[in-house]
Amino acid sequence: MSLPDAQDKAIIAELQRDGRAPYSTIAETVGLSETAVRKRVKRLTDSGVVQIVAVTDPTQLGFARQAMIGIRASGALEPVAEALAALAEVDYVVITAGTYDVLVEVVCESDAHLLELVSQRIRSIEGVRDTDTLLYLKLQQQSYAWGVR
Repeated sequence: MSLPDAQDKAIIAELQRDGRAPYSTIAETVGLSETAVRKRVKRLTDSGVVQIVAVTDPTQLGFARQAMIGIRASGALEPVAEALAALAEVDYVVITAGTYDVLVEVVCESDAHLLELVSQRIRSIEGVRDTDTLLYLKLQQQSYAWGVR
């Protein structure tokens, strides 16, 4: 798929504002037909450019602990990142350059759950040398509108 054009980006911006907006409303706003919007959204979702999901505040769902974990690894990073991504508590994995080789965001039910995850499962992954756990104290901002500026 080619890069999203200006009309795709306008549709994306509307979906970021309200992911449940009817195609008819989006069509009116961006100046396309409802059918054209529907086809573009399907193309964008099928190609993986866009996901339409419900974003939650984990603390409101009973998950008491969120953390970002910086991981230093040895050897190939992709297998480490894949093993981390397979853990149910992990919702974000990125291979980085700098202090850490991999960063993961985790959501846990409690401090005990986080401790078990880090000490028993993450540190036992082949290639993980050490971890640095950064506890989230407060979710100040969570925005996904960066995609079309």
